[in-house]
Amino acid sequence: MRIVIVGAGLVGIQLARYLIQEKHDVSLVESVEERARYASNRLDCLVIHDEGNNLRVLEDAGIAKADALVCVTGSDEVNMIICGLAASRYPKLRKIARVRNGDYVKLHKAGDRMLGIDHFVHPDVEVSESVLNAIEHGVRGDILEFEGVPYILGSIDITPGCVFDGLAIKDYRKTAPGESLITLVERSGETILPGGATVLAKGDRIHILARKGDLDRIFRLSGRTEQPLRNIGIVGGGRIGTLIAEGLLGQEEETKPSVFSFFKTFIPRKGYRVTIIEQDYILCKELAARFPEALILNEDISEESFTVEEQLDKLDLIITTTNRQEINIITAVYLKSRGVGKAIAMVTGPGYAAIARQLGVDVVLPMKTVVVDSILSHLMGQGVKEVHRLGDGSVDIIEVEIGKDAPAADTAISDFRLSAGGLLMLVNRRGDSFIPRGDYVFTEGDRLVLITKAGSRTEIEKYFGTKL
Repeated sequence: MRIVIVGAGLVGIQLARYLIQEKHDVSLVESVEERARYASNRLDCLVIHDEGNNLRVLEDAGIAKADALVCVTGSDEVNMIICGLAASRYPKLRKIARVRNGDYVKLHKAGDRMLGIDHFVHPDVEVSESVLNAIEHGVRGDILEFEGVPYILGSIDITPGCVFDGLAIKDYRKTAPGESLITLVERSGETILPGGATVLAKGDRIHILARKGDLDRIFRLSGRTEQPLRNIGIVGGGRIGTLIAEGLLGQEEETKPSVFSFFKTFIPRKGYRVTIIEQDYILCKELAARFPEALILNEDISEESFTVEEQLDKLDLIITTTNRQEINIITAVYLKSRGVGKAIAMVTGPGYAAIARQLGVDVVLPMKTVVVDSILSHLMGQGVKEVHRLGDGSVDIIEVEIGKDAPAADTAISDFRLSAGGLLMLVNRRGDSFIPRGDYVFTEGDRLVLITKAGSRTEIEKYFGTKL
């Protein structure tokens, strides 16, 4: 594919780096000289230092022959204008815009296809949904769900004395209940696609595919018992904090529907007691009017005396959502040390995520990575339905449907190999989901979930997509 990206911030750089690794033809447009120079020095692609809202510049970037345009500048309006400008000359081009204004998203989802834009990506909603999903699963590590199947992918950190410490993968089925599969091992900054001879050790983070009930039993077996999450604290009352509170309490303004009504439905449980801590007094007044059943505290979370006075150590869960990732990590770690049961922290990218996990934060959400994954799912090639990245970004989980006359159709799993290595985790065949065994044969219409080394997506499209 040929993709033009406008905006070389953290999201634009991450997205371009991934697409280049997948052997796509990428052009990057950036108006800030320093960012353009940074991108040019680090990425193997065309980088143009100019304004993206200029058709000549877009054509210099190759938009006439491009398959998609992705606009991720810091301005919603600029992103939308650039997409509209491109649509006026190239209507068949796929156009994706990152926006933070929920009103634009609502209009788009309601059927008003604004400025010819095919997909809006709302960063705050994407991240908030990830938080709510983590809460639904008890905040026990990273959780990934797959559409239409009862299996989920969960992560476990192996501690000294854990039942999995020293266990060889070939003996795993003798220990774990139900039908499950260890799909990935993270060890000392390295991601490993395990084989039967791989031996697990303390300090490893393993990703296990299982049905929810079986995964709960595996969590308990590893020593991670589920704790009730009733008292929840949110540090930061900005857009993300507000959306999380809205998802937990089911509140929305009477005059307009919630932005969540156009995304995945989240049904709030009864009995949540929510506390929101925010420094801005005016914002606190707005939050108090919006969420009358929540406790709104106009305080600085970094004040130790405040933490003691308000008995924040009685919380079951703390969620840190400020725009300062260092404060988010420190606050989460500190409150856990004071007795808070679980912690979720927002960070910018995967580097800080690894640090936060090492410090004991239960769930860490790198916001830019969440947004990039959402964009990638809208840039899917033939047959590919979803793309998710794990660990340090060097491993992908790819959902794919076997197309008509696909080269892999009628091939036994034992005869199939990806050049970079990979593992077929899950098959959904006409509504029946199962972890495949050695006698499985690929069949047209099967939906597959594969875990592969980054760089395999084009090869997967070739094997499983419909022949043209």
